[in-house]
Amino acid sequence: MNTSKTKDSYKIAVVPGDGIGKEVMKVTLEVLDALDIDFEYVYGDAGDECLEKNGTALPGETLDMIRDADACLFGAAGETAADVIVKIRQEMKMFANLRPVKSYPNTNSLFENIDFMIVRENTEGMYIADEEKYTDNGAVARRIITKEAEKRIIDYAFNYAKENGKSKVTAVHKANVLKKTDGLFKEIFYEVAESYPDIATEDFYVDATAMYLITQPESFEVIVTTNLFGDILSDEGAGLVGGLGLIPSANIGRDGALFEPVHGSAPDIAGKGIANPIAMMLSAVMMLRYLSENKAADRLDAAILKVLSDAEVLTGDLGGSATTQELADEVKKYL
Repeated sequence: MNTSKTKDSYKIAVVPGDGIGKEVMKVTLEVLDALDIDFEYVYGDAGDECLEKNGTALPGETLDMIRDADACLFGAAGETAADVIVKIRQEMKMFANLRPVKSYPNTNSLFENIDFMIVRENTEGMYIADEEKYTDNGAVARRIITKEAEKRIIDYAFNYAKENGKSKVTAVHKANVLKKTDGLFKEIFYEVAESYPDIATEDFYVDATAMYLITQPESFEVIVTTNLFGDILSDEGAGLVGGLGLIPSANIGRDGALFEPVHGSAPDIAGKGIANPIAMMLSAVMMLRYLSENKAADRLDAAILKVLSDAEVLTGDLGGSATTQELADEVKKYL
């Protein structure tokens, strides 16, 4: 991510999407406006409702809008999530998916001292969705691992560790079984590591990592892994710190970035005004850091921490009775 402020104003593509995506987006923009940064919001459609209305889940004009913006804030997509988010990642070559896993107070976190980043390769692996049609014997899917993409994501993980004061990077793979693809991933990991002699390295099999996230999560600082493994471990990480309602994410490429909560559209509570907007706000914090608005990011992060620490205005998933709007207003109060 960038380290110094480079612009005085920013064009932000806003894609609320489906369900609670609209609700958490609305209040997050209100919070961002309280930071006195010059944002120009441009709005686009995507998701289930967009498909029903326009015949496509991701219109070309929405994709073009995201391309032209300095960053994109995305709310949530329902059943069309793969057709929307995966396509945006691939079309814009957003190769790095960042999922921070951090314990906050009063959030049902299983541990109090968790703070690590999962850096997930975003463009290949199993998620290229290259599957053959069903045959009498079953079905076949291809898993693609390339030197270029894996070197790029591993280097990104080490650079992230260097820029954010992290002292160790852990590679996660299954090279004992996937000897060619994950064997290559592991080989590239240690080749790249030679350029970062001050950062410690280790590697674990993905199944062992799944156990270590439960037994010793405080030992991780930065995890780098392939697409499918990163997706699974990210949700396990969310379970460690109180659920998906608290987990933001970033999709970073050379020419653009998209920030979104990972909780989905939650149709069971959509329209009730009770959704937890913290993951969306934390995604906005990640966007601010990407834009090098680090002071504003610190202010918003501190305000969210204050609200959670006080535990006086929390949504139902955190044991409170506040509405989405009431929690957002409380965050704004501490800005």
